[in-house]
Amino acid sequence: MSQIGKPPCEDGVILKGAPAEPCSSPARHWTLVVAILGSSLAFIDGTVVNVALPAIQRELGATTSDAQWVMESYALFLASLLLVGGVLGDRFGRKRVFLIGTVMFTAASIGCAMSTAVAPLIAARAIQGIGAALLVPGSLALISATFPQSERGAAIGTWSAFSGITAAIGPVIGGFLVDHYSWAWAFLVNAPVGVAVLAIGALKVPESRGGAEAGSIDMLGATLVTIGLAGLVFAFIEAPSRGWGAMPVWLALLVGVLALVFFVRVEQRVASPMLPLGLFRERDFTGANLLTLLLYASLGGSLFFLPLNLIQVQGYGATGAGAALLPFIAIMFLLSRWAGSLVDRFGPRLPLVVGPVIAAAGFAMFALPSIGGSYWAAFLPAICVLGFGMSITVAPLTTTVMNSVDATLAGTASGINNAVSRAAALLAVALFGFVLTMVFNATLARELAGVQAPQELVSAVVAQRQKLAGIVLPAGYAQAAVEAMSHAIKASFVAGFRWVMLISALLALLSAVCAQVFIRGKTT
Repeated sequence: MSQIGKPPCEDGVILKGAPAEPCSSPARHWTLVVAILGSSLAFIDGTVVNVALPAIQRELGATTSDAQWVMESYALFLASLLLVGGVLGDRFGRKRVFLIGTVMFTAASIGCAMSTAVAPLIAARAIQGIGAALLVPGSLALISATFPQSERGAAIGTWSAFSGITAAIGPVIGGFLVDHYSWAWAFLVNAPVGVAVLAIGALKVPESRGGAEAGSIDMLGATLVTIGLAGLVFAFIEAPSRGWGAMPVWLALLVGVLALVFFVRVEQRVASPMLPLGLFRERDFTGANLLTLLLYASLGGSLFFLPLNLIQVQGYGATGAGAALLPFIAIMFLLSRWAGSLVDRFGPRLPLVVGPVIAAAGFAMFALPSIGGSYWAAFLPAICVLGFGMSITVAPLTTTVMNSVDATLAGTASGINNAVSRAAALLAVALFGFVLTMVFNATLARELAGVQAPQELVSAVVAQRQKLAGIVLPAGYAQAAVEAMSHAIKASFVAGFRWVMLISALLALLSAVCAQVFIRGKTT
């Protein structure tokens, strides 16, 4: 209980869950600013690195699987440790854990920029993922602890909108730096944002905790889920090159499945689980997380390959590819606060059914373009439809998750939902990459059979097929043969890309079904 006349969110006061009365206006405003900037670190990183991947692949001589691991090493630790990050914040102070994560993320970003080979870059990305796992759940938990429930939907909508617009600036600036300087600058753009978060957070944001200080951290659970996800990801990334019969592939798949099975068993029995399975008895919480799993698999998996299509197939520069999604971000920015209020007006079910259906239409529209064509006719309509669908969905989804649990578990709930979204994207990148590679290889074989080109050129292309659209054609051959080979490579990538987008559309539709079945309608 706060002292008489003393605001419950005044600096230095430790909150137990949500405040008994609204926090002071300055505390709420600064907390929202820090939450937006902190979340933007992770959002910027994801979008900027996607744009930088073709340059990384070219300059470091990386295969497509190497490029996937640059993304997946980050996503693996982020997805598997987000739950731990949420629990740590609830128990030891959300602000404290949030700022520690910011320090790790910022330092690792500088380490990424200094990498001169694929292996150290992947290692630095893993450290980035650990830092992000501490700061990402903390951003929403800080909002939930600072804002009363009556204002939380609008605050989360503002967080979503401004996080999105901040993330939109990153790819454009990062793409410009990649085009004009080096891919290393795609990571250095995180440094000034990280410094700002540390300065404002340390001085202006009140500390808060949940009600679960007692008990130990579930490190066994964290280890098992990391091994499980790593095994599945390794199997799907390496299977196209090694084959499913290769012992490392099927062994990784077996270990991954067994680890996840044991993870569930451990969470049922451990005294302080990182994943409290009892939360899933709440229908809204279960439905929201099922929706998150399916929809964010669609989003994360498809948007990993979109910049590769734009840069390596359509001929965009990194700046153009970074700017291509600006309409998506602009729509999110303009509509997210409004969408956050939809839960209060109509209940969560309606927006969580309508939004994914519209998003599914957007994914399906990405399957239409071939090679060439203007951005305005080929890609802009799909980007706008997808942005509209996601705008309707994101803020109501997050609000539903946070309102479905007690405020003392805000960090844990945020961690679970973020972990589900990250794990979905993690597995989707690996699975979609497997599908795209299989379709690419089959289509390329058919395309090459009809190309009139020297056998040496054909052999050089086949030897590099693991690079997909990043195949480098050797010099010294007739222009007609080179153009025919280039078209065959691009057409093969587009064929695989279409499969990825159609699968994404199907998953988005299934997420709408989950909302209809599990999420409650408006209560009076």
